[in-house]
Amino acid sequence: MPLNRRKFLGKSAVTGAGVALAGAVGAPGAQAAETRGGRPAKRYAFTVMGTTDLHGNVFNWDYFTDKEFDDKDHNDVGLAKVSTLVNRIRAEKGHRNTLLIDAGDTIQGTQLSYYYAKVDPITAKGGPVHPMAQAMNAMDYDAAALGNHEFNYGIPVLRKFEQQCRFPLLGANALDAKTLRPAFAPYSMHRLRTPFGRDVKVAVLGLTNPGIAIWDKANVQGKMTFPGLEEQAAKWVPKLRSMGADVVIVSAHSGSSGTSSYGDQLPYIENAAALVAEQVPGIDAILVGHAHTEIPEYFVANKKTGKKVVLSEPLKWGQRLTLFDFELVWAKGCWEVEKVGAKVLNSNTVEEDPTITRLLSDEHEKVVAYVNQVIGSNAAEMTSAEAPYKDVPIIDLINHIQADTVKQALAGTEHAALPVLSQAACFSRSARIPAGEVTIRDVAGLYVFENTLEARLMTGAQMKAYLEFSANYYVQTAPDAQVDPAKLTNANGTPDYNYDVVSGLSYEVDIAKPAGSRVTNVRFGGEPLADDAKFVFAVNNYRANGGGNFPHVAAAPLLWSNSDEIRNTMIAWVKAKGSIDPAEFAAVDWRLTRNGTPVF
Repeated sequence: MPLNRRKFLGKSAVTGAGVALAGAVGAPGAQAAETRGGRPAKRYAFTVMGTTDLHGNVFNWDYFTDKEFDDKDHNDVGLAKVSTLVNRIRAEKGHRNTLLIDAGDTIQGTQLSYYYAKVDPITAKGGPVHPMAQAMNAMDYDAAALGNHEFNYGIPVLRKFEQQCRFPLLGANALDAKTLRPAFAPYSMHRLRTPFGRDVKVAVLGLTNPGIAIWDKANVQGKMTFPGLEEQAAKWVPKLRSMGADVVIVSAHSGSSGTSSYGDQLPYIENAAALVAEQVPGIDAILVGHAHTEIPEYFVANKKTGKKVVLSEPLKWGQRLTLFDFELVWAKGCWEVEKVGAKVLNSNTVEEDPTITRLLSDEHEKVVAYVNQVIGSNAAEMTSAEAPYKDVPIIDLINHIQADTVKQALAGTEHAALPVLSQAACFSRSARIPAGEVTIRDVAGLYVFENTLEARLMTGAQMKAYLEFSANYYVQTAPDAQVDPAKLTNANGTPDYNYDVVSGLSYEVDIAKPAGSRVTNVRFGGEPLADDAKFVFAVNNYRANGGGNFPHVAAAPLLWSNSDEIRNTMIAWVKAKGSIDPAEFAAVDWRLTRNGTPVF
């Protein structure tokens, strides 16, 4: 879809569009205090509320389990809960003394968001309005940054969602690949009216994740480019200040850790929010996203000015709402930030806003009916509860379907005779496919990401290196130490989705050995794996494009790729076959050991 420069300029704050007017004479945010000379100082307070990584969650509902969402900490999810918190803050502070912003990853993640991208797409002629656009419009969002998952369904879906939103989608570092001009509004400017006749101008600068260039390469290559957050913040923050911004807030779809999962494939940092605060003067606060962690309040000192910048990241899916509380004073002819702090509110403390639930009840019911369609049967129950440390049938099913799909795709080609290996990870430890009837939600709940399938050409030596890298997931455990499965995995913060198991090979992972020397006894067809052996590797696009920074795969020759999600491929496979029998594909091909002795 061609980028519409005129549309961007129409939304740009430079032309005056997208400016929010807030505050009023006598508003609760105003106050006066005595100065040294006895004259009252002009002071004004306002609050910026922030969400991030909503991932298609409107209701406190888990479409994969078909019941209310719950976790071990009894968190709740969804914009309907957040809306109640927002209404409460607006009632306390005065609606005109608040702003509501988001830090991205909005339209992907639940079957609700999938349904309106693929089943009943918003891009169809006369199609529906996206539920996330409806909810966020009803909640009067002021601005939202782009997340990397906004690009999962392609640029046309994103552009249609943008059209349906009554607030700007911001991305200062999302550029047109040909002109290198912003493809989306870089910022929005909001004017808060005070009782003193001196408005407060609040600029919101949106920054997205450079990893989009890797993770959604098929959707954005040649269309958009994504330079680093620090570089673009350094360009735009001075401009916003020169335009009269009294307060500059960055909404960044980027974590605060300073790390990257794509290695050296891009010269930019994935999780750069703290670096932006540290390196770019003139920022007052940063709403952090992408990392799915909770940071109520975190201060970073700017290296050039020494000024402390406050960062906050509310927990994903609408589990938390960030509040930035600003206190300003009028000094030397302008407003200055005297104090700013942050905290988070828990959405499990309130009920869902009936306005939102009524608004989207029909859409919710359609999706519930869709995911509960029966598509086949299963001979024996399979679960992922032990998948992070055991070879279990439910992960074998993913690999079996992926390998089967790739074999069929390559039939009749020059690579048809090569053996096919496949990778899969445990995306959810609560996935379950019951014995008996199997529904769409049973299969979809096993593969919760919108990844697509590729086939890459790999060697035996490269596969060994791949397995070794994956084995970094385990905590080194002495041969005589007691093994606690709850403490065995996720070494150095490695998420479950970055631990791959590979089918088609047999191997052992010795957790008593240090990282880098754990994988032993790698065999193919019962024989030691030869370094020069060649394989077709069925791999998801996230991994193939560098996600997780696994070795060799991103540079490996591409033999085939599919535009349909693996989740849909699995659903279609079960539909076509009509039944699942673990006896046909389940096998223990890998195991954890210590000095050759199996751990389990």
